[in-house]
Amino acid sequence: MENRKAMDILESVFRAGLKRIDPLLMMKNQLTLKGDELTIDTGTERHSVDLGNVERILVTGMGKASARMALGLEQVLGDRLDSGIIAVKYGHVETLKKIKLMEAGHPVPDRGSINAANEIISYVKGAGDKDIVINLVSGGGSSVMSLPYSGEGGMSISLEEKQAVSKLLLACGADIHEINCIRKHLSGVKGGRFAEMIYPARCFSLILSDVVGDNLDAIASGATVPDSTSFGDVINIVSRYSLGDKLPENVMKIFHAGAEGKIPDTPKPGSAIFSRVRNILIGTNYHALLASAEEARRLGCKTEVLTSVLTGEAREIAHFFAAMGRDACTWRDSCDLPICIIAGGETTVTLKGDGLGGRCQEMALSFIDNLRKTPLIADRIFFLAAGTDGNDGPTDAAGAFASMELFRKGKELGLDPEKFITASDSYHYHEKTGGLLKTGPTGTNVCDIHIVLVV
Repeated sequence: MENRKAMDILESVFRAGLKRIDPLLMMKNQLTLKGDELTIDTGTERHSVDLGNVERILVTGMGKASARMALGLEQVLGDRLDSGIIAVKYGHVETLKKIKLMEAGHPVPDRGSINAANEIISYVKGAGDKDIVINLVSGGGSSVMSLPYSGEGGMSISLEEKQAVSKLLLACGADIHEINCIRKHLSGVKGGRFAEMIYPARCFSLILSDVVGDNLDAIASGATVPDSTSFGDVINIVSRYSLGDKLPENVMKIFHAGAEGKIPDTPKPGSAIFSRVRNILIGTNYHALLASAEEARRLGCKTEVLTSVLTGEAREIAHFFAAMGRDACTWRDSCDLPICIIAGGETTVTLKGDGLGGRCQEMALSFIDNLRKTPLIADRIFFLAAGTDGNDGPTDAAGAFASMELFRKGKELGLDPEKFITASDSYHYHEKTGGLLKTGPTGTNVCDIHIVLVV
């Protein structure tokens, strides 16, 4: 198969996955309104909502994709929708009729994040038990809607103190679960506290997941999800990393008061408020992979979906994919070809140099470096790794292709893949060989998609 045709197949398979998780299309395709019945059907779960006795449908939201989600919701619900307020990243806006947009900081919360949180909280506190709140959630939600803790006994922290805690946590070696545990206990909205404010209204949180594994309490820090951690867990984490003398005094006062039961903990599983909440994953990496697989089959490929929770070092995962390609060339009957092997997740890159690149581009370059070791069969193996948000690392590329033809182009230009990997400069290798995939910002994000094509 010609290199260009293989790249076209790979891109078509990738873009089919993107289409499935486009925020606007997701809302229009998965939500239907017939009379008084609102149906939410994601393909993996289905819910029917009787709107017959509902007084108002209110909309809240948080995250980079929530404006496009809101646009789709307005088109589905029309006049049945009462009003709404959502928090978005600066510039991530749409023209909406009934829903107010509030722009705020990401990835670092700012005063706009606090203003958005306060206005949204005031808005939902007026909701009654005959109202429904549809809450739209996507990646970046915990930043654009942020409210430092302010509770009983005058205990509170400032935005600056909360930012200082975040920096300490990132530097001390704590894992993401430990970091989230502390973040939730220093927030006025995270860890289920937003659900507490919405109660007694019914809440349907429609969630676009940017988290590997789709843990509900990790997406936008679980604003409407029960929190299984406690202030006691917080104290243990502080002790484990010897943070007691480094954290702001106000922060430690809150932690100790919570551990001693002097201030309320975050709402827990089993709380009555969650009987009124449904958290629904409407877009995930797995959903994107299923759509990609459907497109691959349409194009005549036998197709396998491996996993949606792939993690690890990008350059090492590339060797795994290359090995699968070689196995398919060696052991598969010709009637089983072409075959398309699809996986998703989010890998990491350990920087070795000061070049330019991202995890998907480094994976593709490492794949190329691996292919050249088996030239007799490598011309039958093609690869694409790309991020669904359209921005791989700090670059304008979504990802990159890999093939022996691209290796040969690089060789003609005097480019050594191994040297570019060592310099962490995958972008410039792919730029010179024509291997970059540029989609522009997609307005969505469910991690990355990786595709091996064997012909």
